[in-house]
Amino acid sequence: MIHHLSIAARDPQHAAGVLAELMGGKSVPFPPNPGSFFALQLDDHGSGVEVYPAGTELAPNGSTGGTFVKQPQHRGYGATHFALSVPTDADKVEAIAGKAGWQCYRCNRGPFHVIEVWVENDTMVEILPPEYAAEYLAFTRPDKVLAAMEAAPVARGRH
Repeated sequence: MIHHLSIAARDPQHAAGVLAELMGGKSVPFPPNPGSFFALQLDDHGSGVEVYPAGTELAPNGSTGGTFVKQPQHRGYGATHFALSVPTDADKVEAIAGKAGWQCYRCNRGPFHVIEVWVENDTMVEILPPEYAAEYLAFTRPDKVLAAMEAAPVARGRH
């Protein structure tokens, strides 16, 4: 289980606030990296998304742990994305994303659906409202997921 992860944003406070709203949680400052915010789902798993200022990199720092390094701001599309189950229904997800000015699309991944929400129109988050999360969990059951992935056709639209 992934409990938290980090992404970068030009406006970390706003991005974390929108993600927290999607999760039905709260956004708070993240003191280890000034200017960062933590979108907390406030669930029993400690789920959350740390949102760092654009240009932040994590670098190894021995046994004291990774350190934050600031680089010039550069944002754009990247390979990082994640799926996030939320208690929020699909229509409200679209409304929240629209209010933030972020692109948002309902997508059919074949065995399950997602709502792509593009944080600051750069970073994709696959939002899973309860009914979408049920589809995803049914697809990823340990006794089914490997065979399903091996048998899955290559999707033309995702290349």
